[in-house]
Amino acid sequence: MSQTSDSCLDKWMGREALAEAMIPVIGRLYRENNVVTSIHGRSLINKSTMNILKAHRFARRMSNTELLLEETAPLLNALAELELGAAAIDIARLTEKFRVEGHGTSLDEFLRSELAEIVGKRGADDRTSTDVVLYGFGRIGRLLARILIEKAGGGHGLRLRAIVVRKGAENDLVKRASLLRRDSVHGSFEGTIRVDEEANTITANGVQIQVIYSDNPATVDYTAYGIEDALVVDNTGRWRDAEGLSQHLQSKGVARVLLTAPGKGDLKNIVHGINQSDISDDDKIVTAASCTTNAITPVLKAINDKFGIIHGHVETVHSFTNDQNLIDNFHKGDRRGRSAALNMVITETGAAKAVAKALPELQGKLTGNAIRVPTPDVSMAILNLNLAKGTTRDEVNDYLREMSLHSQLRKQIDYIDSPDVVSTDFVGSRRAGIVDGLATISNDKNLVLYVWYDNEFGYSCQVVRVMEEMAGVNPPSFPARDIVAPIAVLEAANA
Repeated sequence: MSQTSDSCLDKWMGREALAEAMIPVIGRLYRENNVVTSIHGRSLINKSTMNILKAHRFARRMSNTELLLEETAPLLNALAELELGAAAIDIARLTEKFRVEGHGTSLDEFLRSELAEIVGKRGADDRTSTDVVLYGFGRIGRLLARILIEKAGGGHGLRLRAIVVRKGAENDLVKRASLLRRDSVHGSFEGTIRVDEEANTITANGVQIQVIYSDNPATVDYTAYGIEDALVVDNTGRWRDAEGLSQHLQSKGVARVLLTAPGKGDLKNIVHGINQSDISDDDKIVTAASCTTNAITPVLKAINDKFGIIHGHVETVHSFTNDQNLIDNFHKGDRRGRSAALNMVITETGAAKAVAKALPELQGKLTGNAIRVPTPDVSMAILNLNLAKGTTRDEVNDYLREMSLHSQLRKQIDYIDSPDVVSTDFVGSRRAGIVDGLATISNDKNLVLYVWYDNEFGYSCQVVRVMEEMAGVNPPSFPARDIVAPIAVLEAANA
């Protein structure tokens, strides 16, 4: 073995040791201080040594700058000494900010200044707790449950209290728990699950979930289970208008309703990152729009803000869903009766029109269509746009990369320019949409963008963000202010 190989292995083992040492610090910050740490939005809670190493490597792909464990490990240790109150802290962005702006100050001084509002508050959490009921427990319902359990922390914020389903069999409870435990697309549940058939509960990582059997949303007495002023998340898709969804409000213990589908009529369609500020205390029923609308609206806003969109067409290449038939059989919808596993199926999408509900400036400027394809998850939106201002491929890609890192849309927009990525690489993405930079086509005022999205998990993350907005339980987030992005510096210089 050569000296070079020995050196590489030594460096790797050193990095492994640093990552291993970070795990208990991350855990203590979470359990004792209600601090959730992440790297560019990717949570570090309950992650393995290898997950932490991969997250650091991912950061390089995001910003072209190596995120060194030699920097993040001391920063984490310093955070643990500050007796922090509840917060969400992105250690990648905090490290980058210290690297750029921390000249002349020690790490401790920088952190005390940056986190002044929570230093010394040791776990204090000003958020109230909001009871959550999942009405329906299908693909989206189970993923919402996983995310809510992951974010349970010390019990503040959103508290998953119950699921409501129609009883399908005598061993219904065991089957529901099994589907939560195992998922063919998203893998095994990270943690432990216990079933109490006598009490009709599923307990996952200490979160006790009451299973309620009902087929009438208006007649459930949630207060009988100690549930008060609950946010009911209807993920059945059975009711899409105010009249149907208002049935939930007739049940005791319900305060508000969120639909995980595009709403009809005057219901507000909310895409987090775009128009969540439109939610008022008077809104008893809100919708989280569709997975496609969530994927494309942030990217369209970014492009429209900088270049202007005159007209565009959205073509969605979408994984099949349970609404389609596994093999050919009768279906009330056109083409959806043909086998989803064997065919590409042209179908309609309301996403292009729905964008305008969240982004009124694009009203009447978009058309859309969809093709269902034989994959179980992860879809792609192809945005063919006619711009008001000409641009180049490099300018667009640089701009969208910066938006994914340093803008108010960084939780929604991701960016990648790897030459070999395919759909399965985006399973589990927490962003609403991922721009594939190598696929971008620009010809002056004609622009084509390819946007990947996990139409199940990425969308579920957006739904949870809307839930947090409705409940008013967002923890303070740090760093609160970004460093000045390079693209902004260039624009200021050229102004």
